[in-house]
Amino acid sequence: MKIAHLCLSCFYIDGCSYQENELVRQHHKDGHEVLVIASTESHSDDGKLCYVRPSDYVGSDGPRVVRLPYNSWLPNKIAPKLRIFSGLYKHLENFSPDVILFHGTCSWELLTVSRFIKENPGVILYVDSHEDQYNSARNFVSREILHRRYYGPILRNVLPQVRKILCVSLETIEFVSSMYGVSKDQLEFFPLGGYPIPDEEYSSVRHSTREALNVKPDEILIVQSGKQTLRKKLIESLDAFYSCAGTRLKFAIAGVIDDAIHSEVLDRIHRDPRVQFLGWKNREDLTDLLCAADVYLQPGTQSATMQQSLFCRCAVILDDVPSHSIYIRQNGWLLNSKNSLPTVLAQLDSTDLESMKENSLAIAQRLLNYATLAKRVLA
Repeated sequence: MKIAHLCLSCFYIDGCSYQENELVRQHHKDGHEVLVIASTESHSDDGKLCYVRPSDYVGSDGPRVVRLPYNSWLPNKIAPKLRIFSGLYKHLENFSPDVILFHGTCSWELLTVSRFIKENPGVILYVDSHEDQYNSARNFVSREILHRRYYGPILRNVLPQVRKILCVSLETIEFVSSMYGVSKDQLEFFPLGGYPIPDEEYSSVRHSTREALNVKPDEILIVQSGKQTLRKKLIESLDAFYSCAGTRLKFAIAGVIDDAIHSEVLDRIHRDPRVQFLGWKNREDLTDLLCAADVYLQPGTQSATMQQSLFCRCAVILDDVPSHSIYIRQNGWLLNSKNSLPTVLAQLDSTDLESMKENSLAIAQRLLNYATLAKRVLA
């Protein structure tokens, strides 16, 4: 089949492990002809937002990537918000896809795709959504102007051409329904995923990575990763870890620290020799780190890395939000007023982590394999 992935409501970063990359990579691996049409929004090597030039090239995930320019008559600061591009319809015509997966619900170009489908009624259109109350519409202008009065009407207008809106979490289902006025009958849970790692490869990577990090076999390695903003609660993690006297515990942080908390975080890292800050990690190195870990910690807002941590056989400590409940089956803890992070950390020394880690793998294999998830959008 010919599959077009449209990343015009989000970024597309070559070689990363975001859902967009993994589905593109899996469809290419499965032998489909794949085209990625993306914005120029990306991340720099240190994980910060940047913009690249419009281009047409073969991406590191395998398929051809076309990066479209924003519409030239819009001011530079407005165009990325309205997400109006030049040239989309022509590229769709030239590629003639069987399936279009539009990543994200927030773009003017949904109208362009809708027009294309009206003129090519055999084409299947899915829209996925990552939007939720924690990461979207968080101030008045964003909520009432952009989301409720701009993105919402566009999405409702194209619904007759959309087969399903695929939502990455239960919170996303609620957000799309309430914010954009979409019936829940048109929404479907479609989780972020990952890939299983063969036993022999896992054991080898785990041993070598722990050795490189100077983590002993009997020590418990906790990992927190991603773009560490205030809402990721890294400061709270470090304070809780510092208050826990367990000598077997080690804490590794991978990612980028937001400027707003940078000095506070570094002060805390430097006062505890059990803590290592490893900086930004690419897809392969982050997977290696997760294999080395015993526990994946996510006390704040959600991250795509959590799902891969289950495949990497990590017990998990997660914020107690509805979307996380399906990932907890005797393999970790949900943090809430009755189950604080210091309390959980104090239990790690006496917990059967090996059993928890095997339970995490079982959950991942049942729910989260991208080889299975990628087939969902083909029918």
